[in-house]
Amino acid sequence: MAQKTSLSRLKLTDFRNYAEAALPLDGRHVVLTGENGAGKTNLLEAVSFLSPGRGLRRAVLSDVTRVGAAGGFTIFADVDGMDGEVSIGTGIEPGESESVTRKLRINGTPAKSTEELTDHLSVLWLTPAMDGLFTGGSSDRRRFLDRLVLSLDPAHGRRASDFERAMRSRNRLLSEGRFDPSWLSAIEAQMAGLGIAMAAARQEMLGLLRRLSANSGETPFPTPVLTLEGFMDGAMDRPAADLEEDYLGMLRNGRGRDAAAGRTLDGPHRSDLLVRHREKDMEAERCSTGEQKALLIGLVLAHARLTADMTGYAPILLLDEIAAHLDEGRRAALFDLVHGLGGQSFMTGTDRSMFSALADRAQFFTVAHGGIGD
Repeated sequence: MAQKTSLSRLKLTDFRNYAEAALPLDGRHVVLTGENGAGKTNLLEAVSFLSPGRGLRRAVLSDVTRVGAAGGFTIFADVDGMDGEVSIGTGIEPGESESVTRKLRINGTPAKSTEELTDHLSVLWLTPAMDGLFTGGSSDRRRFLDRLVLSLDPAHGRRASDFERAMRSRNRLLSEGRFDPSWLSAIEAQMAGLGIAMAAARQEMLGLLRRLSANSGETPFPTPVLTLEGFMDGAMDRPAADLEEDYLGMLRNGRGRDAAAGRTLDGPHRSDLLVRHREKDMEAERCSTGEQKALLIGLVLAHARLTADMTGYAPILLLDEIAAHLDEGRRAALFDLVHGLGGQSFMTGTDRSMFSALADRAQFFTVAHGGIGD
């Protein structure tokens, strides 16, 4: 069984609707209940900032600071993590601009980047904003898949941002009619290396999830069947060097077409994650709203199990309004599955009674207008 990672304290200053807030935690699951708009999701968002990136809302950092505050916000947590007990602090300083990156301190020492957080814990989440994943645009599904990859391959985010930067440079040169062969070839070579590495990492994640699903027992949630299409379809089992050469050829031969379109038409940025309901043999977007929610829960839980298996440590799970659309039996089964992962989860809801099946496996807090009580 995977070892546990957990928070023993969470403290916020000038974060969203909290001037100050502190949660004393004992390692059990955490249930936050209260009216809509009270600030439950804000607490989950604060925990999500203990991972690289912009948190579960993908927020602009300056928007996170409490309205009326002098500026800046801080999040502080004591963590029993993958590298032992550690204190983590992150936030932005007063007066910093929108383009600033948040600072990170680990045991009081400045970190080079937020990627160092992955040495200590993995944080995964499921929010109501993700409910439209299967019916929304392909960019949402790519972002979701890349988040899954990042939990096991922190370098994936850097590859993706470097690819985007190189692609923007190429698009700009083509739009200006500057078809300088040496300049474009250098950029396209960079795109080819990064693009194939991104595609390979995504395919590896899907392969791991497929194998996990094949070896899993029955659960009350449907099994998602995952495939990628839109870039190098059916070719990813070939050597990476060959794939890079093929992609380089696509880019070189597509310069005129891409210049006319004003964008790059071939690449991993065009991939789409396709999801099917295995038991019903139906595309996820054709399933009912309830079935889509169940599929999404099954997918997130499978990824959490995979993360625990691959790292040896159970992730922190953030489950926002998780019980709202589940019947009593499926709620109880969900809580058992979450508890069986061996980690700590944070859950929110408006009705405390919906979490009664957790009993003494969880701490319960009531959230009301920037305050937290038992």
